[in-house]
Amino acid sequence: MLSMPSVGDYRPRLIDPLLEEILSGFPAVMLVGPRAVGKSTTAERHAATVVRLDKPNEAAIFRADPDAALRNLPEPILLDEWQEVPDVLGAVKRAVDTNRRPGRFLITGSVYADMQSKTWPGTGRVIRLTMNPLTVAEQLGVSPKPFLDRIADGDDLLVPPNPPDILGYAALALQGGFPEAVFARSPKLRALWMQSYLNQMCTRDPETFGKSRDPMRLRRFFEAYALNAGGIATDKTIYDAAGVNSKTAASYKRLFENLTIIDELPAWASNRLKRLTRAPKRSMVDSGLWAATLQLDQSAIRSDGGLLGRLLDIFVTAQLRAEVELAESSPRLYHLRQENGQREVDVIAELGARRIIGIEIKATSAPHPKDARHLAWLRDQLGERFVAGVVLHTGPQTFKLDTRITAAPICTLWTQ
Repeated sequence: MLSMPSVGDYRPRLIDPLLEEILSGFPAVMLVGPRAVGKSTTAERHAATVVRLDKPNEAAIFRADPDAALRNLPEPILLDEWQEVPDVLGAVKRAVDTNRRPGRFLITGSVYADMQSKTWPGTGRVIRLTMNPLTVAEQLGVSPKPFLDRIADGDDLLVPPNPPDILGYAALALQGGFPEAVFARSPKLRALWMQSYLNQMCTRDPETFGKSRDPMRLRRFFEAYALNAGGIATDKTIYDAAGVNSKTAASYKRLFENLTIIDELPAWASNRLKRLTRAPKRSMVDSGLWAATLQLDQSAIRSDGGLLGRLLDIFVTAQLRAEVELAESSPRLYHLRQENGQREVDVIAELGARRIIGIEIKATSAPHPKDARHLAWLRDQLGERFVAGVVLHTGPQTFKLDTRITAAPICTLWTQ
């Protein structure tokens, strides 16, 4: 009934060392993240026993008596697609309460809409670890020190030989980070996979949450959201564009957040700064999925600088988001914008002791000091709390723009 992990080709993920460390110190870990980012594949590498609960013959015994089914299996035990037998989480709770030795359970599957429901007894017992789409570093098979740690530690930002140009960055961003899309044999197959993913997300995935949705309206809402991703837009702007009311829009947004497809940057606040907006910056977990939603390709991006800027914003934010749980500096990501739009910073990384790193993302190969003016303003307002500012750009060189502000190619994100 049970299967041993596969031993075929595997592309290491950034979270592998952290996952191993968690299993060495805690009894259970749940991998969460969007469908098809490789959660099950990665978990298999750390498991001694794999239980696939989406297979009826394997699920039957766990449905009948999950406590008995877990006994005497080689550990760690991977419970894949746990939502097919929700009661298995109760059995994990009871097993952990009985014996809290490290490295007992790995859990993968969908994230339920209400993590406080009676089907979720894992609080305080199961460590949640987020897995994101592939970063460029993972695609290249390298494991650099987290970018924000390098900034915090004052490390040099190295540039690899033959860095991408602006079209190269656009190609990487349009490709995104879902493994099936990244390693598709052709752009046509990649596009077909993306459209299939979108269709399933708006039809089958809502059923995971026990909800009946109108797929057409759900897709229309997601497209309206994507049109505003990479920027700030009111809820009303989005639900008016989608042709739904506010209650329906809130329900749809919550669904996509639970599917971990929408991942907004909250507004950063400080009692030192006045008139900062509290609105989140709309964002998605994968730039390739964003582009596929709006049916964008290289031609469309080339002809619209605004679209290119938003594509790079979503792409770079996704690279940073993937390393947050790995960074020793314990960063939290935000954005900053004054209510009148006079000043804004694309990404604010707040470190321990409320230290700040500011990041601007520019679709230019030759950033000018004026591109760093908002970072300079933030530095002057925060004083020593301002660790550094970085203007990430599409050119080939790293150079100083101002005091504690550096211009660096986007590719320094994944350079060792």
